Amino acid sequence: MPAALRQRDGEPTFDEPWQAQLMALASGLIDRGAFTAAAFSEELGAELRRSAESGEPDSSATYYACALRALERLTLARGLVEQAELASAKRAWAEAYEKTPHGDPVESPAPISND
Repeated sequence: MPAALRQRDGEPTFDEPWQAQLMALASGLIDRGAFTAAAFSEELGAELRRSAESGEPDSSATYYACALRALERLTLARGLVEQAELASAKRAWAEAYEKTPHGDPVESPAPISND
């Protein structure tokens, strides 16, 4: 098991719960052999380079957005999810977000089916 992520200035490494969930999902997929840590690292590096080239700021928000895009690319490339399923899940989360009153946590939409 990899070492725990360090804290910055006494604060957790993650700014938002979804960031921790994203990294936990990537770690779980690596543990299950869906792809290697090296493959995730390479894809994340490519996303970070594309982000920098397009002028996005160097921030934790940008880093985790890149990590999300890297995870999406890998899961699509490995056939773990279809493009239509991914698009459907994104729409469901966007709708859940839009329906959530300001300040309330977003409720998880129904999981997508792999049937």
